Amino acid sequence: MIATPATKARAWLFWTLVPLLIVAMLIGWLGHAIVHDSRQEQLHAADAIVVFGAAEYDGRPSPVFRARLDHAYQLFRSGLAPVVITTGGAAADPNFSEGGVGHDYLMRRGIPESALIAETQASDTAESATRLAVIMRTNGMSSCIAVSDAYHVFRIRKMLEHAGFRVYVAPRPDSRPRSIYQRSISLVRESASYLVWRLGIHN
Repeated sequence: MIATPATKARAWLFWTLVPLLIVAMLIGWLGHAIVHDSRQEQLHAADAIVVFGAAEYDGRPSPVFRARLDHAYQLFRSGLAPVVITTGGAAADPNFSEGGVGHDYLMRRGIPESALIAETQASDTAESATRLAVIMRTNGMSSCIAVSDAYHVFRIRKMLEHAGFRVYVAPRPDSRPRSIYQRSISLVRESASYLVWRLGIHN
């Protein structure tokens, strides 16, 4: 059979639109899952509270990082876990790491140094999760409460569950994006980051 221009056009439309539709459906499903986790506050006893890093400025946590740390502090004081693990390596400032700054901030707030562990080498969420898994296994831990921003905790949970841990999520308060534009950008970014990681672990 000789393909006519109309047949070729229909074939092109089919092979273009179907993949786009599949991607759109996948991102829609991921968006729903991300929003679902962002609304959770799973106050369940665990072996550790893990705080994912954010920016620090000359040894001081940024407002976002401080809010995460303060939330972890309240969870620790509630007796939900005996240890807090802070994560994050050095970014633009080689003199300080996010994990180290978080550790020192919580110690100044009154958490004993014996109840604090700092991961200070990771450069992104996936590396933080990998290094956290090593720390937790080394210390005989099997569960954690993950603290970060609302739309971030879904990806953290998936990564740590993939490593074999039981994960509860506790986003920092008031961290969900407020405007439709901000929510859309955050959902697309988190969905894409999750898919890149998911594809990467199978390669």
